[in-house]
Amino acid sequence: MIGVRAATPADYDRIIAVVDDWWGRPIHGILPRLFLDHFHRTSLVAESGDDLAGCLVGFLSPSQPDAAYIHFVGVNPDFRGTGLARRLYETFFALAAADGRTVVHALTSPRNTGSIAFHEAMGFTVVHGASHDGPGSDRVLFHRSLTPGG
Repeated sequence: MIGVRAATPADYDRIIAVVDDWWGRPIHGILPRLFLDHFHRTSLVAESGDDLAGCLVGFLSPSQPDAAYIHFVGVNPDFRGTGLARRLYETFFALAAADGRTVVHALTSPRNTGSIAFHEAMGFTVVHGASHDGPGSDRVLFHRSLTPGG
C-alpha cells in the first residue's frame, strides 16, 4: 500500500538522491532545497513501506490568490503505472481547492511528450509554448481549472 503525506524539509535529501535516476538524466538542478524548506506544507511524499514511491513539489501562489503551481513531480520507476502520479495530482488539487484556489499551473519541456500527454489526460489545457525562461528555454505551459465546468 502506498501512503501519501505532506512533505517535510527533511525529505529533501532522500528525494534529491534519486531524482536523476528516476528521470534518466540530470534533473536535480531544477529542485533546489528551498522548495522543501519553504513549500513543504503543499508538497507531497508517497511511500510504500520504507521505499520512496514518488513526490510532488507544489505551492499556493503568494502573488496570485486564485492560483497554485506544480513545480516538480517524480515517480519511482517501480511504481509507475499504478496511478500514483494521478493520486499525487488529485491530492494537490484538493489541497489547493481547500485554500480557495481555482486554477493550477504547471509547465514542461516540449520534448517531454509523456508529460504533455499526462497533463492533458489530467484535464490541463496547453496555454502556449513560449520562451518562458528566457531565449532558448521553450516550455509548454499548462492550466487546469479547479472549478466545476471550468
